[in-house]
Amino acid sequence: MRMTVPTSRGAVRTARDAGLPHDISLAGVNAFVAPLDRATSADPDASRDCSAQVQPSAQITVEIACGNRLSAIDADWRDLTTRADACNVFMHPQLLGRAGDTNAGRRHIALLAWQSLGDAQRLVGLWAFAIRRAPQSALPVSVLSAPPVPHGYLATPVVDRDHLDAALAAMLDRIAGDGRLPRIVALDAMGADGATMQALARVLAARRSTPCFFGRTQRPKLASQLDGKQYLEQALSGSTRKKLRQQRRKLGEKGALESQRIAEPEAVCAAFEEFLRLEASGWKGQQGTALLNDAADAAFARAMIAELALRGEAEIHALTLDGRPVSMQIVLHAGPAAFTWKTAYDETAQDFSPGMLLFEDYTAAFLADGRIGHVDSCAFDDSGYMAAWRERQAIAHLWFDARRGGSLGFDAVARIQKGFLWLRAHTKALYLASKHRRWRLAFRGITRSA
Repeated sequence: MRMTVPTSRGAVRTARDAGLPHDISLAGVNAFVAPLDRATSADPDASRDCSAQVQPSAQITVEIACGNRLSAIDADWRDLTTRADACNVFMHPQLLGRAGDTNAGRRHIALLAWQSLGDAQRLVGLWAFAIRRAPQSALPVSVLSAPPVPHGYLATPVVDRDHLDAALAAMLDRIAGDGRLPRIVALDAMGADGATMQALARVLAARRSTPCFFGRTQRPKLASQLDGKQYLEQALSGSTRKKLRQQRRKLGEKGALESQRIAEPEAVCAAFEEFLRLEASGWKGQQGTALLNDAADAAFARAMIAELALRGEAEIHALTLDGRPVSMQIVLHAGPAAFTWKTAYDETAQDFSPGMLLFEDYTAAFLADGRIGHVDSCAFDDSGYMAAWRERQAIAHLWFDARRGGSLGFDAVARIQKGFLWLRAHTKALYLASKHRRWRLAFRGITRSA
């Protein structure tokens, strides 16, 4: 028999949810998380029952959806992106099905928040997750992880700007009240400087559930009323622009140099195959991080690009020399937001900075496109040539407990995770410092012998 503990709003918690002592050991954590794993993986078909009952919260009800159900809300999604505080292509409902098709070992769900309007309903929020072991963690704990799709770079839910608090609160109630779902939500790259994050902070505070932040970064973004020429004159120094003009001229001397924007669906799919080969031919292929290095990643990427291209939500910018691409940029769209998802360049032409030349071209193209409100660089941090964009977006990496009041168990798990990430970062720093020191000593030995 399981003892239950009554909570607010009629939710039910089991005795194991009541919490663990603060001095919990790793064995204690295993005892805490094992039931969570059983709850989410004992029945592999549990998550497929996506017609689960909705749970009301004021005028908003929340549905757990996946598979064919997500294919049926395309028009609702498009309408939501016109009202959303933050649009996020990595929450696109069509992508979840593609991710499930190419990664059978991982389950994907979406929380759909519906507002009742008489006999009709309007979608006011969508937050998609993968149900998986915690990413970048040594802990055997299942979490709701976002972004939900491979190579996703933003975890922010897409929520109607007029219903942020109500929709987010209803979503968390839905998670907390469903015994099949993990209670821990892991957000890797949550937009941290917008109204959606502010609403989430308010909702968590009202629930007395304190989030655990593992890191904050800044990534470049493009958001300006200037035209391309004016913007680049302010973003790049005069000497940099002069050097790029020289490199563009010298590269053009080797053949017909052309900058293209590819948007027709069949042409996008064909160009994406060229992109895959170009990416695999460079350092990413050598390091094993190119899309073609993983069959499942490549299959998902192909399906994603084809799906979005059919909807006019994927395009490719390319710099070609005699018809051969020397630099390519994949661009995805969701509402007024664009995302520079992946880039690749021909390393045999690296002396001419083909990536930076294309960067000039698509920056000007974005600023001239009236459909685009801002462009997310999808960069991991504020480095690389994308840092030439002058605007910045704050990104946070955090976990939180969806239950009201949280739990001591979550506090213990979060502390262990924070310690693990600290240890891993410092071990990596020590390794790189040692590697650099060995390189310097070797270099000194060579110069002395010379």
